[in-house]
Amino acid sequence: MTSAAAPAQPHILLVEDDEVIREATRMALERYGFPVTTAADGLEGLEAFRAVRPDLLLLDVMLPLLDGVGLCRRIREESQLPILMMSARTDPVDVVSGLEAGADDYVVKPFESAVLVARIRTVLRRVPVAPPTAPAPTAPSSTTPPPPAPPSAAADATPGAAPAAATPAVRNLDGLQVATDSMEVRVDGRLVPLTPTELRLLLEFTAAPGIVLERSVLLERVWDYEWGADTRVVDVHVQRLRAKIGSGRIETVRGFGYKLRRPA
Repeated sequence: MTSAAAPAQPHILLVEDDEVIREATRMALERYGFPVTTAADGLEGLEAFRAVRPDLLLLDVMLPLLDGVGLCRRIREESQLPILMMSARTDPVDVVSGLEAGADDYVVKPFESAVLVARIRTVLRRVPVAPPTAPAPTAPSSTTPPPPAPPSAAADATPGAAPAAATPAVRNLDGLQVATDSMEVRVDGRLVPLTPTELRLLLEFTAAPGIVLERSVLLERVWDYEWGADTRVVDVHVQRLRAKIGSGRIETVRGFGYKLRRPA
């Protein structure tokens, strides 16, 4: 009897110019089982991204040749992969610039390796998984009778009972369509590419149109933060989401949070 092979760990591209930090971080990630490719500057990181197509990008903000914000913008033109930024600076402008460029989250250096790995796994959990493709049915042979058809829902229903409501696979909200099975988003029929974090955020809004969602609730549901965290992460992602689906769809409720406008 052979055991099933363990699923491959996501491949991480680490872009960090400080050699000591780069090697220490690489070794820590590899101890947790992650395959890691490293780069020492922004241009090398861009080349490595195009060569290896990683599952997650972990990059420093301050990089030579092409800084982390510029690298993040360049990669966002080609891919929606998860991006986690590292920075020794806590300047609000520095943090917001990275998030506006397309980063999903950030972590402040120095950090414990266990904290970094937990943050990486949280970001990776936001990546939507496509539903498995059903195998094509095989044609029955001439000597084998076809299997009986499954009983219909109507046949099994209790007389006089209301039919069970099916969960819609597509959420339609005034020209905004979110397919919860294929994880595709369309605005007025146009396909809109979203990052995994933007998609998770939109799913929260479309599940409760017209309901105010506090920033703390969104931090917990989308980012898995169960403690007080930087609410600028939410604000910048809402700003990015508005730019993609329409600025008037998500309303700010001052002092509370945000809500998706309910269709008239």
